[in-house]
This record gives sequence, C-alpha cells and structure tokens, in this order.
Amino acid sequence: MVDISKRKVVGEIEKVLSELLGAKHVDFHFEIAGVDLTAQVGELKFVVEYRASASAGPLAGAVQRLEACDKDKVIPLVAVPFMGHTGQEICEKAGISWLDLSGNAKIIAPPVRIWIEGRPNKYAKRGRPTNLFAPKSSRVARQLLLHWNEYQPQAELVRSTALDSGYISRIVRRLVDERLVEEGHDGAIRPTNPSLLLDAWASSYEFDRHRIVRGHVPARNGADLTKNLSRAMTDNGVDHAATGLSAAWLMTHFAAHRIATFYVQSPPSTSVLEELRFKEEERGSNTWIVIPNDTGVFQGSKEIEGIRCVSPVQVYLDLTDHPERANEAADVLRKQFLSWEGS
Repeated sequence: MVDISKRKVVGEIEKVLSELLGAKHVDFHFEIAGVDLTAQVGELKFVVEYRASASAGPLAGAVQRLEACDKDKVIPLVAVPFMGHTGQEICEKAGISWLDLSGNAKIIAPPVRIWIEGRPNKYAKRGRPTNLFAPKSSRVARQLLLHWNEYQPQAELVRSTALDSGYISRIVRRLVDERLVEEGHDGAIRPTNPSLLLDAWASSYEFDRHRIVRGHVPARNGADLTKNLSRAMTDNGVDHAATGLSAAWLMTHFAAHRIATFYVQSPPSTSVLEELRFKEEERGSNTWIVIPNDTGVFQGSKEIEGIRCVSPVQVYLDLTDHPERANEAADVLRKQFLSWEGS
C-alpha cells in the first residue's frame, strides 16, 4: 500500500472526497458486496476499490470488479496514491471514475462532474523505477507478446532479447509486481493478459522517440511506393522492414494510404536516396525513413508479399502516431492479429 496503513487510506480518501464535493462528512462501510468499501456522501453512494499502485495490472483488477456495479445506483470509483497517465487511460477506456490521495480526480457521473489534474505525487518513492517500456527493456514485452501463450524461461528471454540475465531479472520482477505476467514452473513467465500488456505499453509509447527522416518520393499511391522503396533498398543492401500504414496494408489490406514508413538498420547513403529520388521535406512528405532507438523493433519481422514487415505488435504501436486512417487501421489489425482468443 505504498507504506500507507488501511486507516490512513480511508482517512485520505475521506479528505479528498470531502474537498472535491464540499462535504463535511463521508460515511464509510468496508468490504461490502465484494468491493473494498462504500462511501456515502449525502445522496451520492460511491463503491470504491483502492490499489496501492496505479500500474496497469493492479488497476485492471480494480476496474474489472467495478464494472459489475449498477452505475444507475452507485458511482464506481478507483482510488490510488497517485494516478499516472497509464492508469488514467485504463479508467477512461472502462468509463470508471478515479481519484488519488494526492488530490487529483476525474469523476464523471451525473450530476457530478469533477476533473482535477496537475497536483504533485505526495507518495513518490525515492530512486528511479525500471521503465518496462524503455527502448531496450521493451524487448521483453515484445518477446512475451510474440509468444503470448507460452511460458518462457528467463534463459530464453536472455537469448531472444540479447539482454544480460541481471537486466532480464529486474524487468521480470517488475512485470510480476505489476501483475502483467504470471509465473509458471522454475520462474518461467507469460502475459497474464496480453491485451493489458499491450495497452500498458501503448499508453507510454512515442513513435517520435525514433529518428524519423521525412521526405517525398514520386509514386502513384502508397502501395506502389511501398513496393518501390522496398525493392530499391533490397537492391542496395539496406536492411529494412515496413511499419505503420504500409505494413498494416500488407497485413490486412484495409485503408489505402499515402505514407510509406520503413525502419532501417542504418541511414541509407546519399547515393541510395538519390536512386530513390528521395527529397527530404516535412510538409507533404509521403516517405518516412526511421532509424530506430533500439534494434528490438525488428523482433518478429516476417516477409509479406515479398516485403519484410515488423511484427503486428510493433505495427500497432507505431500506428498510434500516424496520420490518415491510422486509428481505423490499428483497430482492424488488432482484431485480426492481436485479439489473443483463448488468452
């Protein structure tokens, strides 16, 4: 509970609710109907699930319990010490209100509409926690999602990600602590819920963290452009893989596109760019050449219709920061390749 006693948690929730609603008294009852507690403020009745962490795993469990509530009679509410961006997105997606003990809140349940952000984390721990989805450490999440239905020993994660065993051990411990993976025999792990792991990663992913060179190459359409670029790079020995709208089109044939996007292991030479007739420009660009911040983006790459593409996991992440019909393409890609039926 982030070193907060149960009594103090209730006191802090009461303090925050009283401040938000202008109430002098909040009446609490514990462990009612399978939830942590209920809180009565005048005619408003809140059903509250408290979690000591706003990480994806614990929050998903709280949201799942609250989704069973009758929203016509009660206001489901998640409470945490401090709500980060990932937690906000999880609650937003489920339509669940939240508050944190630091004084931030988003409670949208007529007649109540409260939205407060920007108050600092009163419960921040010292030291810098391991970022599960930093460029290098995200190799673990990618490997787990590529083989979501298998328990993978840490030795296999070391081999497949080219990371050392101590680093892998720290990442795995955090994944277990945040309930994003479950452990099997001998410490082997697999995603507890692949969709939740992908959502947690997507909420912190930023495509612009890669080095992106934008420009224009003459072409009739995005499909032709993708083929021409791949052929030219192959002929010139440029190690590459399509992503974004180009790869989504090859995988699903949904939504014609104008922009072609390719990861490259190293920047193409001037002579290659000249052969491509690539003219660097931001405005009106139809070609994005991306030098990745970590070579892990190539994990799980496969050839589709003669063109190498990164994995559906990587394509989905990259589409979050693409224009055109990228959001629709991401939805179709997820339904066809990332639904994890039976997980």
